[in-house]
Amino acid sequence: MIDYEKIKPLFFQLDPEYAHHLVSGALNIGEYIPQLLNPWVKSNFVDDERLRQKLFGREFLNPVGLAAGFDKDARLIRPTTALGFGFTEVGTVTPRPQPGNPKPRLWRHIEKEALQNAMGFNNAGSYAMQMRLKKRYPYVTPIGVNIGKNKTTPEKEALKDYEHGVKAFKNLCDYLVVNISSPNTPGLRDLQNEAFIDALFSMAKSIADTPILLKIAPDMTKEQAVDLCAKAVDAGADGIIATNTSIDYSLVENPKPTGGISGRVIREKSFEIFDAIAKELYGKTTLVSVGGIDSGYEAYRRIKAGANLVQVYTALIYKGPKLISNINRTMLELLEKDGFETIQEAIGANRCVR
Repeated sequence: MIDYEKIKPLFFQLDPEYAHHLVSGALNIGEYIPQLLNPWVKSNFVDDERLRQKLFGREFLNPVGLAAGFDKDARLIRPTTALGFGFTEVGTVTPRPQPGNPKPRLWRHIEKEALQNAMGFNNAGSYAMQMRLKKRYPYVTPIGVNIGKNKTTPEKEALKDYEHGVKAFKNLCDYLVVNISSPNTPGLRDLQNEAFIDALFSMAKSIADTPILLKIAPDMTKEQAVDLCAKAVDAGADGIIATNTSIDYSLVENPKPTGGISGRVIREKSFEIFDAIAKELYGKTTLVSVGGIDSGYEAYRRIKAGANLVQVYTALIYKGPKLISNINRTMLELLEKDGFETIQEAIGANRCVR
């Protein structure tokens, strides 16, 4: 297996987006020659009954998933499973292909183990992803599709773009995610309001039985986040993903003037928003926590706070391909230490007296 710590300095000398394409290209070979992935699966995938749970009508073999943004066009589903992920969320995908924002649009803050991205939903469009998912879905691990609106779509017509996404992928994934929280599409976060949420889920639930989740930003007050998520659940949302990237540029030194920040520096901001949401909605809907998770200890903290699932992205770049295996193995140790027989017993353990 590759010693990531030895090659990481070489990668970090490359432009971040170029490095991502280089890694993605290498992983993509596994889509066509899956036998090459077998040693990775054996090394990285933790298959233990204690980590399993059933959600959305599917069995999740472990609770650690790949967050949206890494595999924008559903090219890497097999390779990400070989990295140890229990589920994969692809996208964000828009109805029409779009190139995204001008380059450079991705930066590292190495000393903070953070990224700042202003990608702007660059993707090949819904048709291209449909063609790939038709060849791959259903898959051994659950697949989520994160849908967004095109940059050129006016805000007043945004609902049509999300309707397109629901119709396009309702039979090609295990759950859908409505992304109205990226900071990189002008006006998108303005859709984080109760009127749009109500219209959105009313539309989506009228045309699809697929579970549909809402992904929110971390840059609102706890009260705003709780109210918005409660409204979404009342309107029909099947779960909440908290949180997306942050536009709090005070978190890093010498930030760029655009884009969203992810990684270790948003850990507490993300947790505080998630914890507030879980306090209100634990036991009422499926909760997914993402933002600054880079160890089994942090993942387990989110689980005990009420997360059914957790997601990782930025930490994978800083910690390397053994990260997911390490997270799952650490969680197994913590389950045993706390006297829990399964991950399901640990979910929400800090929310109620058992």
